[in-house]
Parts: sequence; C-alpha cells; structure tokens
Amino acid sequence: MGIFDKAERIRKLPPYLFKEIDKKKAEVKASGIDIIDLGIGDPDLPTPPHIVEAMKRAVEDPSTHRYPAYDGMREFKAAVAGWYKRRFGVDLNPDDEVIILIGSKEGIAHFPLAFINPGDVSLIPTPGYPVYHNATLFAGGGAYFMPLLESNHFVPDLDMIPAEVAKKARIMFINYPNNPTAAVAELDYFERVVAFAKENDILVCHDAAYTEIAYDSYRPHSFLEARGAKDVAIEFHSLSKTYNMTGWRVGFAVGNKKAVEGLGAIKSNVDSGVFGAVQIAGIQALSGDQSCVDEMREIYTRRRDLMVGGLRAAGFELEIPKASFYLWVRAPEGYSSAQLATRLLEKGVVVTPGNGFGEPGEGYFRIALTQKRERLEQAIGRIKAAGL
Repeated sequence: MGIFDKAERIRKLPPYLFKEIDKKKAEVKASGIDIIDLGIGDPDLPTPPHIVEAMKRAVEDPSTHRYPAYDGMREFKAAVAGWYKRRFGVDLNPDDEVIILIGSKEGIAHFPLAFINPGDVSLIPTPGYPVYHNATLFAGGGAYFMPLLESNHFVPDLDMIPAEVAKKARIMFINYPNNPTAAVAELDYFERVVAFAKENDILVCHDAAYTEIAYDSYRPHSFLEARGAKDVAIEFHSLSKTYNMTGWRVGFAVGNKKAVEGLGAIKSNVDSGVFGAVQIAGIQALSGDQSCVDEMREIYTRRRDLMVGGLRAAGFELEIPKASFYLWVRAPEGYSSAQLATRLLEKGVVVTPGNGFGEPGEGYFRIALTQKRERLEQAIGRIKAAGL
C-alpha cells in the first residue's frame, strides 16, 4: 500500500454529488456561458438584519472569543426548547434533550459513529440526501435502501422492509419535508414509523431542515409530535434554511436524551463547539421577531408559482409542492436524468439530476428556488428554448 493510498472507507464513497456538479458548472462557465444555478439548495436571501446585528455585538464581546461549551450554550439550548414548544407544542429539557451542532449536516454525519457497529444496518431513503449513506459507511455499517416512489407519495413503505433486515437495523433515516422530492409526511405516518421502530429496536433519525419553508398555510410537523416519538427518535434541525444562515454553520439536534448523549460523546472528541457569537445570533434568530420567516415564505411562494407555471407551460410534469424550496420534475420521455441535466447546462441552467440522489430518482430532476425572480424568468426562457 502506497503512502498516499486512501483508506478503504474513502474508496467506498461515491463521488459527492454537489462537488461533481460544481466541477461541471465551472467548466461551462469557463467557456463563457452565463450560468443560472438552480442546483444546490443555498438560499440567495440574506440573513435577517436583527440576527446580523446580534452577531456584530457578540463578536465584540471578549467572552465569546474563548472555547464554547461542547454541547452548546445553556441559553441557546433554552432558546431551542422554547422555539420547539411554540412551534410544535413539544416539550424539551435543554440540559439533556438538546445539543448544538456545526450545522445539521455535521450532526447527521457524526451520528452513526455513536450507534453503528461494523455489520449493523441503516435504513436509508432513496432518492435522498447523500450524507445518510456516507455517514453509515464511515461508521462501518451497511445500507438497506428504502425506495421513495411516487406511487407511495414518496414515503418509505414500511411493509416492504424484510423482517430480517429490520432486526439488523440500528438507525432509520427519514426526512420531511423531503429533499429532493419536496414530499411531506403527516402525523399518522410518523406514528406508524414510531410503532415500527419500537417493534424492531430502531433509532429514528429525522432530518427536519425544511419544516419552516411551507406554502398556502400548510405547516409541516415535527417527528417529535408523534405519540411516543421521543422514546425512539432524534430530530435534526438547522438555522440554515429557516433564517438564511447556510454560511454560519449552526444547527441543533433534539429528542431522546440517550441519542443526544451518544452524539455528544462523538462531538466532544472531534470538535470544540460552535463559535459563541454565532450561538448568540442563533438565540436572536429563534427568540426574536419571526416576521422574517413569514416574508421568506411569501418570496418562495411567488417563486414556486412562477416556476411551476413556466415548467408546465413548457410541457413538464410536476406536482405543486406543499413545502421545501425544491421542485421535483419528471424528465421528458427519451431523456435520462443526466441527459436532461447536461442539455440544460449547455443552455446555462444548472439543475440536479434525480439519479444523483439514488437509483429511484432516475427520470426526475430537482430545481432549487434559490434565485431571484428575474433569473427564474430567464431560466424558464432557456428551458423552453432547449426544445425538450
């Protein structure tokens, strides 16, 4: 083995989807083509001013310049608990049912290290966020993929999971509102998942990053609203999408205290917590004026309606999403997901091929509503001009 030969765990990893898209995007941009990026889910809207101001003040406080607590400031954890109570009616103990993360991606990526042994299995939705699978591989575990099919409203069919697989599984990842399909799940489905998890001794990991981006008076549920959920579940949330803070890298996980404790044991050995000033800004975000979130929803609603109308006028088939800032669109007959994405990239529009999220995503592509209205109108024009 050579000195720079990568470890087996790295060689097993598939190419990270968005890194590959960035590479192709750079190649097209270098050729002089103007790019409208509807690929990655990175909000173009700025962080609300009252949160930025709180950060500015906190940066000037020397007490924030030292190491923070590993699991987060007590005040920030209390703000998380207060927000959960107001938003979902869920009671949380800030001391042992809340942990602060360097973004929810970091927490999800570390979580299997606390509970997966080599040979254990994670139940992973496909198409889905690639980190669920990659994190399981890092922990030495195996994957059983649960297909998200349009015929089943893009939720896993629990009855199709073989009994022998369920008995080997340690973690079940789910994600609603869903990335990439934009599907939602209701409380009755979450309660079925709770029952399944209890029957098979499975820890449910719910990625709830998009609960606050919803339309037409619809409000997504927390998994912890389901009866008995806290017995088997941890839920990951992020300030990234709710408050346009993707670059700030701050999120949190809540739920079962043993699950939170396990994640904390990993984190205390691999990182030193979130910068204190960012946590103070997070307190302002969760506890302060929430009208900025309502304004964000209105902006995304207008963008959703513009893009859905434009795509349907161009002959594409898609459902109107209730939540998330994604559109999950069927590729036209005769085009694979990759062919469709390549064709649009040639026209200067970046979309994400559905098969990049997993095999059942073949035949679809994802659009992120993270560009201003004028750019979305231009994108619709270019998509129509592609003659698909």
